Amino acid sequence: MLTTAVKAARRAGSIINRASLNPDRLEITRKGARDYVTDIDHEAEQAIIDILHTAYPHHAFLAEESGVTHQNKEQNTEFEWVIDPLDGTTNFVHGLPIFAVSIGLRQNGQVVQAVVYDPSRNELFTASRGGGAFLNDRRMRVSGQLRLPDALLGARWPGVSGPDHAATQRFANLANQSAGVRRTGSSVLDMVYVGAGRFDAYCAVGLKPWDLAAASLIVLESGGLVSDFEGEQTWMSTGNVLASTPKILPQILSILKQTEG
Repeated sequence: MLTTAVKAARRAGSIINRASLNPDRLEITRKGARDYVTDIDHEAEQAIIDILHTAYPHHAFLAEESGVTHQNKEQNTEFEWVIDPLDGTTNFVHGLPIFAVSIGLRQNGQVVQAVVYDPSRNELFTASRGGGAFLNDRRMRVSGQLRLPDALLGARWPGVSGPDHAATQRFANLANQSAGVRRTGSSVLDMVYVGAGRFDAYCAVGLKPWDLAAASLIVLESGGLVSDFEGEQTWMSTGNVLASTPKILPQILSILKQTEG
């Protein structure tokens, strides 16, 4: 199953890379404020589903653009593929080469296989539950960072005005107590960078299952921890997530608790 997912991710990546050479030909629409979708999102997603459906015709799908797909009446509800064909579409539209393909497989609700592919850098992040995580066949481990003041954080935080202003203030204190914060525009890559040791922690608000499924397993299999802002396991449903090295996570939770509300 992981091999098939890798094949699907690479196929989507080739579609994305080819399209990036001709940005003027992109067909761009908006799903909402600061939320773009292109014809390439749809094309890449369909390519992924076609490959997976051919191999596993009775599996279900949850994809960002097409939603929930039940392929036939004999669908096996035990297995569900969770797909983000192009995470970082805004970057892609602007020619910024920071985006990724994400494919996770849930078995009875638990993610058991994960693939995140960065086509611009040809970096392939993979994980199998209980089998470790890998970057281009090299075993991945989270950083050994012990102190938040020395930690580099990845983030997807709310805007500075409007209804999310209070939440923004809550995270400002966290940012000020770290070594720095980076917002790359690709939640999936930011999260797997924790597994690769490039970020020491990642904090995000309002993510979707297709942002979290594959990346969360990669972090866990790299020796990291994943929780919500209270240290619980509601992050898949709420979309509010922390991914971190084991020593940094409780320090972040303490700061968020102090500044709650």
